Amino acid sequence: MGRHVVVGAGQVGGALAEKLAERGHEVTVVTRSGSGPRRAGVSPVAADAGDAAVMRRLAEGADAIYNCVNPPYHRWQEDWPPVAVSLLAAAESSGAVLVTLGNLYGYGPVDGPMTEDLPLAATGTKGRVRARMWEEMRAAHEAGRVRVTEVRGSDYYGPGSSDQSYLGPRLLEPLLRGKPATVVSDPDIPHSWTYLPDVVRALVAAAEEKRAWGRPWHVPTAPPVTMRAYAEMVCEAGGVRAPRLRRLPAVLLKAGGLVVPFLRELGETRYQFDRPYVLDSSASQQVLGFAPTPVEDGVKETVAWWRSR
Repeated sequence: MGRHVVVGAGQVGGALAEKLAERGHEVTVVTRSGSGPRRAGVSPVAADAGDAAVMRRLAEGADAIYNCVNPPYHRWQEDWPPVAVSLLAAAESSGAVLVTLGNLYGYGPVDGPMTEDLPLAATGTKGRVRARMWEEMRAAHEAGRVRVTEVRGSDYYGPGSSDQSYLGPRLLEPLLRGKPATVVSDPDIPHSWTYLPDVVRALVAAAEEKRAWGRPWHVPTAPPVTMRAYAEMVCEAGGVRAPRLRRLPAVLLKAGGLVVPFLRELGETRYQFDRPYVLDSSASQQVLGFAPTPVEDGVKETVAWWRSR
């Protein structure tokens, strides 16, 4: 089997390493702390992903490198560029396919469903950072220096979701205890939610499928649902009372941003929740070879995961 390097061990990187090991691959997980799954086939390594010399050494003999890094939300402009440059250099020196976990920020505000051929027209800092990363990867690919692809998802939900997920623990805990839950946006606007296990499947498929290289792909994602509809499905699956959602007043969100960097940064991407936010994954489903998990099924798995914690 192959040798794979997963950089980052958060809600995606850790699950990806597990999946690759299950498939019989040798997996190296790179994080600053040396964290990662403790199981046969996975070797966690403590290293700075922004150190190009270190990453070139760790990538020797690798078939694929997966960029699942997740810098602090308020430090993207400082932390992302050196990591992107380092991993691109590691992929070039090793000949490994570089698969980057992306998002939809690079498109900026759009009207209508988002497809992979939309221009990267973001005006916000985080969107411009992600757009520049992809343009540099694509240029290197087109120059024949390296093989790259990017897998882009919308907001995550599912087993293993973190506190940064809008549909993660901060929403699940009160709902499954029958208590009111606080949301930061209008809960009745349709929104695409990407299931975490489908993110992992898409990363694996993008590394293996030569047709995926050289361009970005959306994670196969189910049709959009409102946050209220999601909450109703959670409560039904959990056998608890119907959800009671309270929207956090904008003035409190702004005040919270004065002391909590993560909340302060939400202003840049607020547009994603002020109108329908729809990801179109029809093209990627054909190339990556699978359909998205229905939201109803994903919710049941998420509730089961939460209850088993």
